[in-house]
Amino acid sequence: MTRISVIVPVRNDAACLQARSALLKSLRKRGCEVIVVDGESTDQSVAVARRITDRVLVTSPGRARQMNAGAAAARGDLLLFLHADTELSPPALDEMLRHAALQGRAVWGRFDVSLRGEHWFYRVVEAMMNIRSRCTGIATGDQAIFVSRKLFQRAGGYPDISLMEDIALSRELRRFARPLCLRQRVAPSTRRWAQHGMIRTTLLMWRLRLAYFFGASPARLARIYNGRKT
Repeated sequence: MTRISVIVPVRNDAACLQARSALLKSLRKRGCEVIVVDGESTDQSVAVARRITDRVLVTSPGRARQMNAGAAAARGDLLLFLHADTELSPPALDEMLRHAALQGRAVWGRFDVSLRGEHWFYRVVEAMMNIRSRCTGIATGDQAIFVSRKLFQRAGGYPDISLMEDIALSRELRRFARPLCLRQRVAPSTRRWAQHGMIRTTLLMWRLRLAYFFGASPARLARIYNGRKT
């Protein structure tokens, strides 16, 4: 059986880790290796992670840097990058394993998303995310990207940039294989939409992706995303 290494980048995510503790423990019971990579948190993220994972690493902040560190330490044949605030169901894991076994070593992909929240606007956003990803072959971190270790290494891992590292990796992986767009769903958090407004947040995401497409600096886009002056 293909062994899965689940890599969870965190920074000040103690509450999310605590909320996901049952999920992470269940993944370990199923034989997955669970690695949390902390980006110099100032809360209890490391302490919480040590109780519920196989391994905890600490690096300088930066999601791409953290995920690369986790991948370098992982022992699995298949790497699954999971945000701390994202729910992953057992059927989703089963579907990933089934398709990965059929595809062989050069495999990568992502799941459809189902945003947590009852408002109709979330249904529109998630549908657009899933359709866009199928049409473009581009995956985002919220969709829980998975990739075989050998293909990840061949692609050079995540580029060490401040934002859009998932899009940059997807573009590189597309050179080797089309992504598996699995219909089983993961459920990312909607806290940013709730905090900053649904329409405002969606428009910001579109603006950032368009700017990146036309060559804007990821560092500048990260400042905009985090609400700092450019």
